[in-house]
Order: sequence, then structure tokens, then C-alpha cells
Amino acid sequence: MTNFFLQALAEVGTPSVLGLIIIGVLFGIVGGSIPGFTVTMAILVVFPFTFAMDPVSGVSLMVGVFVGGYSGGIVSGVMLGIPGTPSSITTVYDGYPMAQKGEPGRALGIGVASSFLGTLISVAVLVFFGPLIASFSMNFRPWEITALIVFALTLVAGLSSGALLKGLMAAALGLLITTVGYDRNSNLRFDFGLPAMGSGFEILPVMIGIFAFSQLLGNIEKLKDEKSDAKKIDTNVTIPYGLILKDMAGQKLNTLRSSLIGSLVGALPGTGGTVANFLSYDQAKKFSRHPEEFGTGTPSGIVASEASNSAVAGGAFVPTLALGIPGDLPMAIMMGVLILHGITPGPMMFEQNPVLVGAIYASLLIGAVVMVLCNLLLVRWFAKISLIPQQILVPVVLMLCAIGAYALNNNLFDIWVLFIFGIIGYLLWKADVPLTPLILGVVLGDNLERQLFRALELNESWLTFLTRPLSALFLALAVASILFSLYQDRKIQRLKNAAQRENI
Repeated sequence: MTNFFLQALAEVGTPSVLGLIIIGVLFGIVGGSIPGFTVTMAILVVFPFTFAMDPVSGVSLMVGVFVGGYSGGIVSGVMLGIPGTPSSITTVYDGYPMAQKGEPGRALGIGVASSFLGTLISVAVLVFFGPLIASFSMNFRPWEITALIVFALTLVAGLSSGALLKGLMAAALGLLITTVGYDRNSNLRFDFGLPAMGSGFEILPVMIGIFAFSQLLGNIEKLKDEKSDAKKIDTNVTIPYGLILKDMAGQKLNTLRSSLIGSLVGALPGTGGTVANFLSYDQAKKFSRHPEEFGTGTPSGIVASEASNSAVAGGAFVPTLALGIPGDLPMAIMMGVLILHGITPGPMMFEQNPVLVGAIYASLLIGAVVMVLCNLLLVRWFAKISLIPQQILVPVVLMLCAIGAYALNNNLFDIWVLFIFGIIGYLLWKADVPLTPLILGVVLGDNLERQLFRALELNESWLTFLTRPLSALFLALAVASILFSLYQDRKIQRLKNAAQRENI
């Protein structure tokens, strides 16, 4: 491990790659600072610019955005009381009250320090568990990989905010999209007589359309309801370094616990930073000697929130790199970056591309350091950026998305793909259909089809999926996740009905 890590560190340590990490972190913080923009949107906007780069440079840039984005949500959360990303919701509970008491610099400093420590601990988890899981999954054959992908899709669909059926349908639609074009036997499918569809859809314009375009349309829709508080915000923030060091010295156990929760939750498909955020905040409150202080501006609440959501970064890389199964939407996009560079995430990646794996470790570490420096030195400017109105932001991002889609193949058809899937994504969003299972289906569809066909070519009997222990285990877990989700949906519905009856 030492050799490939040192080699990776040498590649990541070049001025050009370091510059890309700094740009990525800055853009990620800016993206996370703007309410409604989110870290996922920031990653999608940067995605097209990695095409012309070598894999190490492209992945380092994306990791920089990833690290910066998860920490950027604290700025708008503390200054405006609006979480920049869903994963920083609980940061608002104590960050905003502390800022209202006249200590915004202290709240931002505690949040940044917690994010830094959370990222470092999650990298340690990734370095330790990633190779172990990859080594174990080397025994996987096409039956196990097929069953694992099915399990991941059902798990993500089942965790789609209580909309199990809609989540499963969205995942199926994502898989259907990947069947357009030629199959393994050169048979043309679903081209509708259009030559441009013969080669299928590119992942990038589909993902940008479904998520970014639809979200921007949603932001335009909300513009009328927004209230501008820009004139009321004081962005002259001073960081009290000594006080923050004293605060963090008393939060060692809270930081470690929250970081481990974030890392473990991040490694589970379909969970992500938001779940880690609430879970670690709840645990910090339960273990605290002063739980009554939570929600009033206590450092413990900020530490629990920011350490956990930043720790998701390293944890989420574990299933993505070791199994080729992205844990959440940002990881699905990261996996798309690797695929576009001709690298297939999975157990073989540790054998075939150890330097690239090491580059991801190194980029996470360097990105965490850059994130701290950028946040502490430029925090007052990030606070001003968080006030950018959506009227300016939306057209700029739309333009960047269109340029990125076109730059993929210099083909106008990709812009039409972005536009059409943007409309589809917006209509699905209006119908409360979760979009994450759909995008996960798009990312995993090709691999699922390839592994399924390989399995049937090796043994045409479908029963083989049930006679192999691991394959049968994954399929059983898939069925169990659906049944559990159905039970949860009914329980939630019963509680809602009971609440409605009490209100009548």
C-alpha cells in the first residue's frame, strides 16, 4: 500500500493537480453556501470539465468539489438560517442561534474544524475498510454482482421518503433508459428510427437533465415565495481562533462518535449526509450532560452535525470503489466520472488502478486541508456569495449545464437529451417521484445487463442465482428491504391518519 500511495501522492502533489483541488474545493464551498444549489449540483456543473483531463486530475477536481461542498452548507446555515445543502440541516439548529447571539465567527469556526476532523477520520475508515471489502468481493462472480446491484436498487428505492413504489418505478425507468441503442449482440433497441439514438444516451446529459435541470426549474418556481434578507445580514465575520480551539478540546468524544456515524452511514447505499446529520445530532443530544442546550446555540450541536456530514465523504467511497455500488447521488456522479475515463469501479479497481485509488485518498486529505484554509481565510466572502439571488444563479447554471453537455461530443443531440430529460425529471419531481433511484438505475444499468448476460451465458439456469450462497443472500436482502419498506410506509400512513383524526 505504501508504494502506490506514495506514487499517488507524487501525482496529486504536482502544481497543476493541487491547483485543480483548490479550484474544486472553492467551487464546492461556493456551491454548498448558496441555498438551493447543493453539493450535487456543484458536482454536476464541474463534471463536464473533467473530460479533457487525465483520470487523476479529473478525479482530484471532483473530490475537491465533494469535500468543499459538504462543508459549504455551514455558511448559509449559520449566516442565513437556511441550510445550503440538505446534509447541513441540523447545523442550523445551533449555528444560527449562536450567530444571532453575536458569535457567527465562532459558529463558522467550530463547523469548519469539525468538518476537517470528520473528513480525516472518514479517510482513515476508507483506507482501512476499502481494501478489505474489495479483497472479499474478489470472490464475486456475475451472479453475486447482479444480485448485489438488485439489492442496492431496492435499498435506495425503499429509502425514498416513504415512496417505495415510486422509487422502484424510478429505478426501473433508469434501467430502461440504459437499454436504448445496441445491445451485446448488436441488436438495435428503442431507437424509434432516429440514427442519433443508435448509440444510446450518454450518462452526463441524462444525469444533468434529470437532476440539475429539474431542480433549477423548481427553484424558478419558488422565486415568488422567496424573501430577500440580504440587507439584514452582517457579513463582517471574525474567527476567534483561541475560543474555537478551547471549544474543540471539549468535543473530542462527540467529534469521534459523530465522524464514525457519518462514515458508517455514508457506506450504506441510499442514506447519505442527511441521515448521518440527524442521527449523529440525536446521539450527541442523548449522550450530552446538557441536552436542554441543544437548539439554543451549543457547540456540541454544530460539531455533531458538521463532523458527521463531512465524514460521509470517505464512507461513501467505500462501496463505490470496493463494490462498484454508489451509496448516494453524489457518489453516482463520481462513479460516472470514473466510467467516462474508462475505469470501472469495483474490486478489480484496487488491483488494476491502485494509483488512482491512492490519488482519491490523497485528494481527500489535501482537500480537507485546503477546505479549512479557504473557509477560515475567505469566510466573509463566502457569506456574501451565499446571498446571490436565484434570478442570477439559475440562468448561469443552466448555461454551464448546456455547455457541459455539448462539450461531451460536440453534438447538439446531447443538449436535446438534457432538455428532454430535464422536463421528464421536473414532471417526476412534481409528482413526488424520488430521482435518486432513477439516476442510480442509469449509472448501474449497463453493468447490471452485462453481469446478467454473463451469468446466463455461463449457466442458463436462473436457479443458479438461488443456489449460490452470496447471490441468494443478496436477493433475500433485496426482498427483505422491500418488505421492511412496505411495513414502514404503512406505519407512517397509520400515524398520519391518527394525527388527522385527532385534529378533526
